[in-house]
Amino acid sequence: MAILDQVPLQSGFHAKSTASEVMKGINLTGKTAIVTGGYSGLGLETVRALASKGAKVIVPVRSEAKAKEALADIAGDITTAPIDLADLGSVNSFAASMQNTLPQLDLLINNAGVMASPESKVGPGWESQFGICHMGHFALTQGLFSLLEKADAPRVVALSSTAHKMSDIRWDDINFEHSPYEKWPAYGQAKTANALFANALSRRLKDAGGLAFSVHPGGIFTPLQRHLPKEEMIAIGWLNEDGEPSELAKAGFKTPEQGASTTLWAATSPKLIGMPGVYCEDADIAAMTDPDSPTVRYIGADAHICDDDSAERLWDLSVDWLKNT
Repeated sequence: MAILDQVPLQSGFHAKSTASEVMKGINLTGKTAIVTGGYSGLGLETVRALASKGAKVIVPVRSEAKAKEALADIAGDITTAPIDLADLGSVNSFAASMQNTLPQLDLLINNAGVMASPESKVGPGWESQFGICHMGHFALTQGLFSLLEKADAPRVVALSSTAHKMSDIRWDDINFEHSPYEKWPAYGQAKTANALFANALSRRLKDAGGLAFSVHPGGIFTPLQRHLPKEEMIAIGWLNEDGEPSELAKAGFKTPEQGASTTLWAATSPKLIGMPGVYCEDADIAAMTDPDSPTVRYIGADAHICDDDSAERLWDLSVDWLKNT
């Protein structure tokens, strides 16, 4: 069992570093990026930063009207195109349109997702969080792979989370067909899948000089919390009884611009050359989880997301599932 080399690089950044700070000195003129979920929350700040550095940015959108409104004040070369990650036909159509219009793809940021959502199925019966966060992005990346191969040192960034600690891949029951649905383990499984995906993808990008990484952006209030009732966010300590951010959240949570910094660092930092597939947090490579640390629940990479064999197993399973849809 090979394990990723999860050793922090002492990048010089920290938990509250901003997007503009990690992008200082970066020039993306002539580069093309695709950012899923790029019109709200972290994705919006990611688009803003990439465009400010000269990249052509394409934002796949479910709602053209919402996207235009959100992106209206961002300067730069930004376009949108329709997609629904829960619908493989839509994903394939988007990928085909990109194949027909782009000479290459330099950056793919798989940012969109759902969190702790009510039980539902997508595609041929996939649990929705796994289906959208992992399978939708897996299909998208497969459809865009030849464009990535044509780029000079392409990078793919998958948005994972410290929630990976909640669950490894439930290999015997990924879609909760044989056990009661639990929204948080389902989310944890999806975030584990995002990390394993980046691990396996880096090996497949190697011949093109490409890299893939997964990132934990940190705790941030964004539309990702839309499925969480106020009472639950109070119970877990994110909000106080008045519905305002708790002192814990104020101290530990990031702004969206701070939350986007790790994604942008992974997408652009020269320090990550030669470090394929690693899991990053706070604009650095995350250390392996220290089981004796008081922050064990919140930081670090658990061993199950760093396992090459698991990454390859998930890749093969995902290929088979796409073939059978």
